[in-house]
Amino acid sequence: MAVKTRWWISAWFILSAPVVLWDAGYCFMRPRSMKGGDLHWIWRPYELYQVVYGLPGLEQNNGFTNAQSFMNVVETILNLVYIYLAHGVQSPSAPVVGLSAVVMTLAKTVLYWLNDYYCGFCNIGHNDVFTLITLWIIPNGIWLVIPSIITWVLGNDIAEQLNIASKVATGKATKTQKTK
Repeated sequence: MAVKTRWWISAWFILSAPVVLWDAGYCFMRPRSMKGGDLHWIWRPYELYQVVYGLPGLEQNNGFTNAQSFMNVVETILNLVYIYLAHGVQSPSAPVVGLSAVVMTLAKTVLYWLNDYYCGFCNIGHNDVFTLITLWIIPNGIWLVIPSIITWVLGNDIAEQLNIASKVATGKATKTQKTK
């Protein structure tokens, strides 16, 4: 069975890789990456992040940010493995790897939001509504919406392939299904 690929899923995986790795670098290099740090010039746009997200986690030595950044690196590696499997070798396992990676993205992002919710918005509660919506909810919401759609699409692709394989195994597949 041929691997079904979609340009927009591959584009998301490829384009998100440098963004996620840049973000992880910022987190791992704190406080040197923050305003006033010697490496801040690399992450200058993160001055906004520092203001919007706040400093309580760093000041309290909370490991959540770096733990989720580590998971970001793992998810990005899996995204790139998907690209290689889907486009490089056209492996039928590509959708499973892609689904695993995007479910990690989705779960980690939900956890990121829930972490702040359950601490009483300890990291973002100091923002006004406009700042919160434009600089936190919308940018972070993208990491909920797109991975949710990719999860749905890849999950359906895998289910379709499993249904076809099941029919082939039981001899109930049509000629068209056998050649997909």
